[in-house]
Amino acid sequence: MKEIISKKSKGIKFDKMGYYAIGLIILAFLGFWPTYFSKFFDGTANFNSYFHFHFAMASMWIALLILQPFLIKKKKFSIHRKIGKLSFIILPLFFVSVILLKHSNLGGQATEGLGASLWLQLKDLVIIGTMFTIAIVNKSNMQIHARAMIATGIVFIEPTLGRFIILTVLPEPDFMLGLGITVIVMYLLIISIIIIERKQKSGRWVFPLLLGLFIVFHYLIFFQVSFPLWDSIAEWFVKLPIT
Repeated sequence: MKEIISKKSKGIKFDKMGYYAIGLIILAFLGFWPTYFSKFFDGTANFNSYFHFHFAMASMWIALLILQPFLIKKKKFSIHRKIGKLSFIILPLFFVSVILLKHSNLGGQATEGLGASLWLQLKDLVIIGTMFTIAIVNKSNMQIHARAMIATGIVFIEPTLGRFIILTVLPEPDFMLGLGITVIVMYLLIISIIIIERKQKSGRWVFPLLLGLFIVFHYLIFFQVSFPLWDSIAEWFVKLPIT
């Protein structure tokens, strides 16, 4: 591993990614200020435990994305591996938090278009799960492992930046317009990374795969695609007695 990391990369500098991951904290603060953080200052905070649980798990994942590259930079490989094992606990709990929060927000109501509305949350779970699996399967290949872990962090940009654009930047809140702007920013970011990575011999396929997954799910979201089987699964989900 030391030999791989010591080589000069023609692509992303993995040991500096912790600095960029800190940007996720800033985005989260800006995005969730109107609907979460500000409520604790004006006395209107009335969130249920599912929201706090989700916030805690997402924060812990981002903390890992910040800490791990710094450990690599300091050549603390043993500590990096030990802390990395926490991901096997944090990520499943993050998935549970997303499921419970969404289920709670639905309130047991199987509304029209329910199936199509679930693509937004499923997108994040599928993409993060896919990228994390790639990272773990290739944990001995730093070129692939690091890129896949970076990709899990990129997924967090959409919900945080999207909320900031919708609730703060736009004159009036408009979910689809705000999401559209966010998606354009996301695609420009990923395409820029792909261009930077174009001469990389190992692992450069990770970001095109990431872009492809986003395109598929955004198609389903923007065109509100659904089908009978998925609608049945959505109705079954909303009626589960889990929240």
